[in-house]
Amino acid sequence: MTEPIIDAWIQHPTGKFIGHDMFASLRRWMKLEVIPEEIPVELTVAALDAAGVHKALATAWWGPEGPLLSNDDVARTVAAHPDRFAGVGSVNLHRPMDAVRELRRCVKELGFVAVRQLPWLWGLPPNDRRYYPIYAECVELGVPFCLQVGHAGPLRPSDPGRPIPYLDEVACDFPELRIVGGHIGYPWTEEMVSLATKYENVYIDTSAYTPERYPEALVRFMKGPGQRKVLFGSNFPMIQPAKCIAQVDSLDLPDETRRAFLYTNAQRVFGLEG
Repeated sequence: MTEPIIDAWIQHPTGKFIGHDMFASLRRWMKLEVIPEEIPVELTVAALDAAGVHKALATAWWGPEGPLLSNDDVARTVAAHPDRFAGVGSVNLHRPMDAVRELRRCVKELGFVAVRQLPWLWGLPPNDRRYYPIYAECVELGVPFCLQVGHAGPLRPSDPGRPIPYLDEVACDFPELRIVGGHIGYPWTEEMVSLATKYENVYIDTSAYTPERYPEALVRFMKGPGQRKVLFGSNFPMIQPAKCIAQVDSLDLPDETRRAFLYTNAQRVFGLEG
């Protein structure tokens, strides 16, 4: 029987999204020279199939200039294959009450399971006051708050992604809030591991890194006290899920730890059905 896999962070991209100027460095890494106008959802499903991924969390992107991948774009992706995708929304930090209302719409009307904000995109670390209404509403709605931690791949400053002190303050102020730090936290991986150790509701997802690039501090954590704290993610289309899954064996994870990493941790944190 094929082992179940949940990918905690992907995007079903549009041509407008992947062609944005700030992704020039990522397109170079991906060796993407021609940007298609439209990208069928079936191509993303095929990438999941190639990796044996059963379900993926498709994320929206909202930045200071507006949506790059709108919540309604993500809702259409989920509606096309509801058995394969769960939606993760994004909101406008510059208008906190509009952000709260949009978060409610995402969860209550669109059926999304989380919200994700990118501190580097806004130039605002997560302890900025503009995030706090969103944290409170996430607690009320019972959904996780997801964010990027670590250095920024696009050509933007990385400091807003540093876990300590910024995310440390948030986790301390909102102990009920489930927080998922995506992209491992490198080069501050040990800071992110320390927060996941310290706080019951802080988690790490491995998106944007293939297993061969996981820092040793993270792998030690996964095999030890962090067995229930680390979630698999690819960050498709920037990295193909199949490339990540092909390298999981190299981590030499015990069976129970492997299943937790690939499936049960995400299932529990995001409240996904079996």
